[in-house]
Amino acid sequence: MPHVLIVDDDPAILEILRAYLEPAGHEVRTATDGFQARDWLAWADVAVLDWMLPGVSGVALAQEARAAGLDLPLLLLTARGEEEDRLRGLDSGADDYLVKPFSPREVVARVRALLRRAGVQGELRVGGLHLDLRRRQVTLDGEALDLSRLEFELLGALAQHPGLVWSRTRLLERLWGPGYPGTERVVDVHITALRRKLGDDAERPRLIETVRGVGYRLREHEART
Repeated sequence: MPHVLIVDDDPAILEILRAYLEPAGHEVRTATDGFQARDWLAWADVAVLDWMLPGVSGVALAQEARAAGLDLPLLLLTARGEEEDRLRGLDSGADDYLVKPFSPREVVARVRALLRRAGVQGELRVGGLHLDLRRRQVTLDGEALDLSRLEFELLGALAQHPGLVWSRTRLLERLWGPGYPGTERVVDVHITALRRKLGDDAERPRLIETVRGVGYRLREHEART
């Protein structure tokens, strides 16, 4: 399920949006301030940010996310409806803007549209690798692969942005969430298992490449053997 982070200091808004997004097939996490939200950004496929937040505003959070290289879609919620405010919000790195009061159904529709644009829903293709995200099925060169849930999530994260290097820390937060007590070695173990099922060689990778001292990336084009 696509991961949606909702950040708002109003608990009622958090619960209303959760009540609409979860039945629509999204896994939802909530935060009530910008500091708390920072821990969950690497986990999210899309983030819904209130402009006015305690500590760190939604605009500042969007700017931080972009500066850190996080390119997840961002939907900004605000009571500010003037054109100058909308432009400021979009200039901060937000992908979309919604003025309060809003319809929860419209938030769901906007989230779906952002996910479609980002390739998080539907299908992902990288060379001969094909991921059907709705059915959670993977094929490589037309052959179906039997992946565990974690292996699918790991491959899906890498396939969303071919060529982008994912640090072990970011992958750990993405798959297990912040505060997971395990070490980064857990990521290496699952990468090894995933490579085995892909028939990939760590020394001469066709698909998953190790970036020493940093983490992993999925090659933008399959290496020819």
